[in-house]
Amino acid sequence: MKKPTKKLEEKLKNSIPPKRYKHVMGVCEEAVKLAHQYGADETKAYTAALLHDCAKGYTQEEQFRLCSEYGVKLDRISKKCPAVIHAPLGAEVARREYKIDDEEILGAIAWHTVGKTRMTLLEKIIYIADMIEPSRDFKGVKKLRKKAYEDIDEAMLMCIAQGLKYNVKKGAVIHPKTLEAWNYLQINKKTEE
Repeated sequence: MKKPTKKLEEKLKNSIPPKRYKHVMGVCEEAVKLAHQYGADETKAYTAALLHDCAKGYTQEEQFRLCSEYGVKLDRISKKCPAVIHAPLGAEVARREYKIDDEEILGAIAWHTVGKTRMTLLEKIIYIADMIEPSRDFKGVKKLRKKAYEDIDEAMLMCIAQGLKYNVKKGAVIHPKTLEAWNYLQINKKTEE
């Protein structure tokens, strides 16, 4: 695996809090292992994981301003659950500020919070790696980590279910793309014959 330049890592390290950087490094570690497991490009997995939270260092106000400035379209639901805005904004920040032009990497960054139908392998890897990285500690995470290396689509369903439970418990808005991802995976499940 060819790692991105140290310059890229240093730039990110200087733009997000240390705790967030530790999380990012955990996602990188997990993403590379998942990429290896499923035959995905490990360098792309590392790069997408490294930059998946590159817009997290901005305040909510700055995120809204940058979305407007960079032409990142936000639907009305995203505006009501601002915790997801860093993902599509992050893809644009990665493009503009980190000079990433690989659409597969940018897609993995953009969809790592809400998911969508027909996710690519790399998009699934980053979505899952973000949920199971080593510092995550929630009920069921060990089972989820195990499933991530057995069946990526079942692991996606488990991740989405975890997120849905968490948001329902908080009384938060649930993005329709997340529900679409759930339904798509359920409808297209591989059935044992």
